[in-house]
Amino acid sequence: MPALASHRKPRPRVRTTTPAVGLTTAALASVTLLSTQSATAAPAEPRPSIEEVRKKVDDLYRQAGTATQEYNKAKTASTQQRSKVDALLEAAAERADRLNETRRELGHYAAAQYRGGAIAPTATFFLADDPQAYFDQDQLMARMTSRQQKAVADFRTQQSEAAAKRVEATKSLETLTESQATLRTSKQQVRNKLTEARSLLSELTAEEKARLAELEREKEAEAERKAKELARRQAAAKAEADRAAEEAASKEEEAGSGTGTGGDTGSGTGSETGSDSGYAAKADKVLAFARAQIGKPYVWGATGPASYDCSGLTQAAWKAAGVTLPRTTWDQVEAGTRVATADLQPGDLVFFYDDISHVGVYKGDGMMIHAPKPGANVREESIYSMPIYGSVRPA
Repeated sequence: MPALASHRKPRPRVRTTTPAVGLTTAALASVTLLSTQSATAAPAEPRPSIEEVRKKVDDLYRQAGTATQEYNKAKTASTQQRSKVDALLEAAAERADRLNETRRELGHYAAAQYRGGAIAPTATFFLADDPQAYFDQDQLMARMTSRQQKAVADFRTQQSEAAAKRVEATKSLETLTESQATLRTSKQQVRNKLTEARSLLSELTAEEKARLAELEREKEAEAERKAKELARRQAAAKAEADRAAEEAASKEEEAGSGTGTGGDTGSGTGSETGSDSGYAAKADKVLAFARAQIGKPYVWGATGPASYDCSGLTQAAWKAAGVTLPRTTWDQVEAGTRVATADLQPGDLVFFYDDISHVGVYKGDGMMIHAPKPGANVREESIYSMPIYGSVRPA
C-alpha cells in the first residue's frame, strides 16, 4: 500500500528576519526588570559640599576634644583612686601585722596557762569557736589579769579595724575598676572621632582641598579682624581709665595745695593696684612659658614637656607661675574669677564651645596661645577662631 504521506503537499517555507518569539519575550522581560529596579532603587546620596565637610570635620574635632577631657578626667580619677587603694592596702597590711602580734601575745598567755595544768580563761577565749560570744561573759573579764584584759581588748579593736579597712579597700578597688573602664571608653571615643575626621579629609580631591584651605583662610581673616577690633576697644578703655586717673590725681593735688598742709598721703595714683600688679607678674611667667611651647605638637592627653593638649598646656603654664590648676577644662573654668571678654587681661584663660571642651591663654590684643587640635602645633591665634564660652582669671 502506498504511504499516505506521499499524497501530502509540502508546506512552503517563509523566510523572515523577525526574532524568535521566545527570545523577544525574554529580552522584554529583562528590560522591564531593569527599568523597575532603576525606578525603585534608592537614589545615590549627593556628595557633600566643602562647607558641609568643613563643618563636619570641625564638629568631629570638637567631639574629640570633649572625649579628651573625659579621658583626662578619668585618668586623674584613676590615678587618685590608685593612690587611695595603695594607701588602704598598706594600712590594712599594717593592721593585719598588729592583729597577728596581738594574736601571738594571746597565744603566749594561753600556752602558759595550759602548761599550768588547766584551760584558763584566756586560753578558752582564744581557742573558742566563737571568741566574741565567750568574751561577752562577765565572769571572763573578772578572772583575767589586767594585761590579759588589755591584750584581748586590743585584739578586738584591731580585728574590727582590719575588717573595716578590708571592706574600704574592696570598695576602692571597685571604684578604680570603674574609672579604668571609663578611661578605656574615652580613649576609644577620641580615636574613633579622629579616625572619622581623617577619613573625611582623605576623600577630598585636590580641588576640594584647595577650596577647604581657602575657607580656612577666610575664617582666620575674620577672626583676626575681630581680634583687632577687641584690641582697639581695650586700648581705648585703658586710655580713658588712665585719663580719668590722671584727672583725679590732679584734682587731689590741687586740693592738697589749697589747704597749705603740704602733706603727702602716700597713696598711689597709677591705674594698677597692688593686686593687679601681682597678677601681671604671674601672667608674665605664664606667657613666657606658653610662648616657649609654640611649635610643639598637640597630643590628646599630653601634659608636656614634649607635647600638650589644650588644658595640659594651660595647667603647665600656670604651674610655671606657682599656681596649681585642675586637669580638665571643666574644672579649670571654676578655678578663678569670671571676667567678660572686653575685660580680658594677659594670662586669663579663655574657654570655648558650649561644652567647654577647649581653652587657651590670653596674651593680649584679642590673641591667645593654645594647643589647637590633633595634627596642629601650639600657636598664637585669635580668640575668635572658635565660639567663646567665657573667661576666667585664675589668681
